[in-house]
Amino acid sequence: MTDPATTPAVLTALTSFDPPLAGPPRLAPTDVSYVLDDTEVGRMLVAVRDDGRVLATAFAPDDAAEERWLARLAASVSPRVLRHPAPTDAARRALGDFLAGRTRRVDVEPDLALASPFQREVLTGLAARVGYGERTTYAALAAAVEHPGAARAVGTALGGNPLCVTLPCHRVLPAAGGVGGYAGGPAAKEHLLALEAAHASHPARS
Repeated sequence: MTDPATTPAVLTALTSFDPPLAGPPRLAPTDVSYVLDDTEVGRMLVAVRDDGRVLATAFAPDDAAEERWLARLAASVSPRVLRHPAPTDAARRALGDFLAGRTRRVDVEPDLALASPFQREVLTGLAARVGYGERTTYAALAAAVEHPGAARAVGTALGGNPLCVTLPCHRVLPAAGGVGGYAGGPAAKEHLLALEAAHASHPARS
């Protein structure tokens, strides 16, 4: 009896069967890509738009903090948020270069979509007025952005900064002394201040 598996029709079908290789998985299109990065100053969530603009370099020490930032991204930017490292590579390199003392700024295009109007005033005023290795106080920054007497409100705005390190709120200190509050904790703030103090006298590389 002829084996059905060896009939000409079956052999022809098997010979012509040549499915394409699957290749790497294809991720669905997304508006915001993010990753969690363990940096010298703590665990940070880095999020970018599909055009590369950076929405967040935010401290996310635990799962609850991560979920809060993801909810903020979904509500303010787009619900299409995907944990996808590759699009964040440039932002993470820029952040790493700054934290290693190789550059004096996090060389990215920041996007303040997650910031309130008042936060935008405070953060853009800070970035424009307080340079690498420099320090100011909450009261002085409030006056500089034309909100004299609003030191407490400025501190609150900086406490919710979605672009920590990128927009350097660590340079703002209490007038009474000490380092004050910081989203990444006082040790992270002291580390950043010490880093800038150590490199401020070197020739600028960025």
